[in-house]
Amino acid sequence: MHLDGLMLLDLQLDARPDRCEERARTLVEAGAAGLFTFEGPHDVLLPLAAVAGRVDTDLMTNVAIAMPRSPMHLAHAAWDLQLMSRGRFRLGLGSQIRPHIEKRYGTTWSAPAARMREIVLAVRSILTSWQDGTPLDFRGEYTRHTLMPPTFVPGPNPYGAPPVLLGALGPVMTRTAAEVADGLLVMPFHSHRHFRERTLPAVAEGMKRAGRTEFPLYPQVIVAMGRSADELTAACTGVRGLLAFYGSTPAYRPVLDVEGWGDLQPELNALSKSGDIMKMFDRISDPMVDALAVRGTPEECAAEITRRFADVTDRVCCYFPGYDPPADQIAALAAALR
Repeated sequence: MHLDGLMLLDLQLDARPDRCEERARTLVEAGAAGLFTFEGPHDVLLPLAAVAGRVDTDLMTNVAIAMPRSPMHLAHAAWDLQLMSRGRFRLGLGSQIRPHIEKRYGTTWSAPAARMREIVLAVRSILTSWQDGTPLDFRGEYTRHTLMPPTFVPGPNPYGAPPVLLGALGPVMTRTAAEVADGLLVMPFHSHRHFRERTLPAVAEGMKRAGRTEFPLYPQVIVAMGRSADELTAACTGVRGLLAFYGSTPAYRPVLDVEGWGDLQPELNALSKSGDIMKMFDRISDPMVDALAVRGTPEECAAEITRRFADVTDRVCCYFPGYDPPADQIAALAAALR
């Protein structure tokens, strides 16, 4: 629920680990309430460790790909980052798609929603064991954790166990998140219509199954922001590239289907395989940018973000793909959201 007209802004900490402290300070000074990392060209956890406790902000993985990692590894990293950030860390997990799991991470793929459900429950079971001193006894189909000698117990975290969030796009994973996770990271490739017609009903179903009355949502928004025509052109180029990449992925076709653009997905996929990147960009029309992203001045972007999400959340994650808006525009966006 949107609280007192306030919407907090989370921004991507898109810097190398050896340079991220300066970047983090710049973003926080501009008005970011939180910083997040994702599984890109650098490790998802190390940049957060580099800035934890050095900047006064919330920190989050958005997302850490869970399938290649042991729940024990995830729990240890989350526990330590919760300590280092003085209780301001959230562990955001995601499943990725099969080709990346098998061909990039070199690990095994299996039923994604069922496996992610189990990973979330396993991580929480480990965290609870450390926090409360209860015996660790998690027995699942995909992972098992039944041994925790005192030597390996970090002891109760003075800030409490960190929340475990789950990223999702499809109805099954979204429902799973609402059943077992501490919040939903709404995948950035979506439209307002898809969010309302597909995501929110799946959230409601998951909450009903779990007997929940409240469940935090963390929408992620792709933003093309600028004040001049040149700035907006540059920003839209980066946004079109990201939308083309997402749109080429078969698993993300339902978003395009909702808007009547489903037939574009196999075309984008074929272009991605042939390496015709510029043609992929050209296939992303202005109406697609407006539906799948947000563009305009900082004030216009804030107004659109508020229109889409103000009734369901009090914070939003913004991406600026392929371009870096000046600090004063980020500050204007943060101020307008508030």
